[in-house]
Amino acid sequence: MAMTVQTPLDTERVRADFAYLEELVNGKPMAYLDSAVSTQKPRQVLDEMRHFYEHRYSNVHRSVYRLAERATEGYEGARRTIASFVNAPSEKELIFTRSSTEALNLVAYAWGFDNLGPGDVVVVTELEHHSNFVPWQFVAQRKGATFRHIPIDDLGELQLDVLDEIAASGNVKVVANNLVSNSLGTINPVEQLAEWAHEQGAIMVVDATQAAPHRPIDVQALGCDFLAFSSHKLCGPSGSGALWGKRELLEAMSPFNLGGEMIRSVSLEHTTFNELPYKFEAGTPAIAEAVGFAAAVDYISAIGLETIERHEHELVAYALDRLAELDWVDVYGPPADRRAGIVSFNVEGVHPHDVAQILDWDGIAVRAGHHCTQPLMKRLGVAATTRASFYVYSIAEEIDRLIEGLHKVKKALG
Repeated sequence: MAMTVQTPLDTERVRADFAYLEELVNGKPMAYLDSAVSTQKPRQVLDEMRHFYEHRYSNVHRSVYRLAERATEGYEGARRTIASFVNAPSEKELIFTRSSTEALNLVAYAWGFDNLGPGDVVVVTELEHHSNFVPWQFVAQRKGATFRHIPIDDLGELQLDVLDEIAASGNVKVVANNLVSNSLGTINPVEQLAEWAHEQGAIMVVDATQAAPHRPIDVQALGCDFLAFSSHKLCGPSGSGALWGKRELLEAMSPFNLGGEMIRSVSLEHTTFNELPYKFEAGTPAIAEAVGFAAAVDYISAIGLETIERHEHELVAYALDRLAELDWVDVYGPPADRRAGIVSFNVEGVHPHDVAQILDWDGIAVRAGHHCTQPLMKRLGVAATTRASFYVYSIAEEIDRLIEGLHKVKKALG
């Protein structure tokens, strides 16, 4: 039997690609532990965007001169790359958006307003980012549908034993769930939920914002109907996201925004709309950002998503072990084998904003707040947490610096 050799991440080589590591904060190197909110950008992505602006830039789809054709090929080539990244059956099912938030709003509005009504049930989870919670809550209320949630247990994992009760409460039409929690790092059983949703005749909407940068994504294997993710979370530029949706659903949906590229023909009496994917891409798109998005996908794919996932697992396991040494720190979420590279915690008696500010004095960047998950914070019984999150450029020494910084927090304010 052949033995599979797992190559560790060459962090020294990877870190050489990121200019932010050359920065000093109060004379100390930057330890960027806030990748769950947005990742740093490698030189390869920045170089690709600069080259595009300098040598390939024009508007897309509208002109026949050479520069415009180069721009269009760059934009549509990016679509092919990103569609392949999530194993989409067709690139025409890949819609460019400004972000995951816009992608999820697109589904909630364009699908929800035409398909939900009294007696229907919309199901989210207690772990959702507001972007996959509030749009569904809003549309459900506007259409008279029931809005339900799947609760979590004390480890931050979904309590799926409520599914029978939810199914009995009405006609389940939508299940919306993140693949990875942005606050706790919990890895959710999306395949199982998708199967249950389809048994109810519902659609499955997956927020993969925190998953796509860190683990392989296959929309066909997940069994979902829609999946949203963002460029800026996976080493790409901000202002560019993507929605994958099943063609038959997208074709049946009404447009979300109107004007520009999504138009086929206009008369005083009637307007017809373009084919997929352009039906949902109104106006001049973020062209260079899409090119940068694809460059980022190429960058992390070259490293290997399995390699990135293993690297983050090692880091989160190490972080949980180190935090366990501090009996005055409360850590939230599941064990390391059931979470991604995210750790949320609180220092007893110290507000998370104060924790983050003191850590910043030592060049350690963490997130403090409710992380756009206020229902989850209420379930945890806190107003906010401090969150450390890891990516390809993160190393164990930065976790050691975090622990040293927390000792300073305790000494100063605890």
